Amino acid sequence: MASYRAELKSGKKGSAAHHSRYDTRTGTKYEDKEDLLAFEYGNFPEWSPDHLTFWKNADKYERSNAAVYREWIISLPNEFDVDANIQLGRRIVAAIVGARPWQMALHGPEGELTGIPNPHIHVMFSDRAPDGIARTPQQYFSRYNSKHPERGGCRKLSGGQPPQQMREDLIADRKAIADIQNEALAHAGLDVRVDHRSLHDQGIERKPGLHLGPAKVKRMTREEREAYVAGSEIHSRTKL
Repeated sequence: MASYRAELKSGKKGSAAHHSRYDTRTGTKYEDKEDLLAFEYGNFPEWSPDHLTFWKNADKYERSNAAVYREWIISLPNEFDVDANIQLGRRIVAAIVGARPWQMALHGPEGELTGIPNPHIHVMFSDRAPDGIARTPQQYFSRYNSKHPERGGCRKLSGGQPPQQMREDLIADRKAIADIQNEALAHAGLDVRVDHRSLHDQGIERKPGLHLGPAKVKRMTREEREAYVAGSEIHSRTKL
């Protein structure tokens, strides 16, 4: 079984354009990062000629207490080359984002400690799906009007859902992501698989692996680093 990560985050008003630049490694702040392998976007309204225009307007006009964007961070098989992971990423985006505005950045860094390639995608999207009604940027991000949709903003697809429904949708999306990856792995003739369930639900008695960023690695002792590498070698790839 291959390692699996599919994490959903959200960003507050004023953070979308900055985060888009981080994902796409654009601007002087991120010029030292050389791990961007591919970038694509789609489903933006007519008034947005590119992804950054959309996120700048989202920062400006989205309601102050609303999530201005959501983002999936999804690990992809390091057995695949860049083209295969781009194709896999596109299938995942189509399945879990659908008609909503999205951007996908494929990153390919090596592990800080293990040196093992860590391909993954950042799928940043808006919950406001275009519905064919022409709107200005300001109206697009205003409150939805169910009786007169043309007078309000685009409806948020997750708007008004109770917590239990949101949890069920999250689990369903994580399973869909795993199923798509496993289908691709099987089609490629590989005998590794991913599982969206927790280790406990799989009946595996060990602690889950930690996602380590550069800051955490710097704080680790030599003994902690050696233990982490040893654990990664044991658990990162278990074949069928």
